[in-house]
Amino acid sequence: MPPRSTRPVDKLDDDDYPAYTMGRAAEMLGATPAFLRALGEHRLITPLRSEGGHRRYTRYQLRLAARARELVDTGTQIEAACRIINLENQLEQARRINEELHTHSTTP
Repeated sequence: MPPRSTRPVDKLDDDDYPAYTMGRAAEMLGATPAFLRALGEHRLITPLRSEGGHRRYTRYQLRLAARARELVDTGTQIEAACRIINLENQLEQARRINEELHTHSTTP
C-alpha cells in the first residue's frame, strides 16, 4: 500500500483512506449497517477502525459493497455474492499480470 500523505487535501482522492462511517456508508449504498457487517463476516471487506473503535470504510470498499448490493438485489445470496466478487477481483488481477507479462515479452 502506498504511504499515506500528510496533507489533508490529498486524502480526498485516496481510494484507500477510511473516510466513511458505517452509517454514512450504509446511507450511500441504500443498505443497512447489518449488510455492511455481513460483508465483513464473509470477508469481502474489512473496515478499518477509528481510535474509538468505530468502523470506517474506504471508497474502494464502498465500490465492493455496491457490487455486492447489486448481486444481492438480483437474488444472489450474500455469501455467494462475496465469493463472486472475490473471484472477479482475482480474474482482473490475473488479466493485469498477463498483460504486463505480454507487454514485457514483446518489448525488444
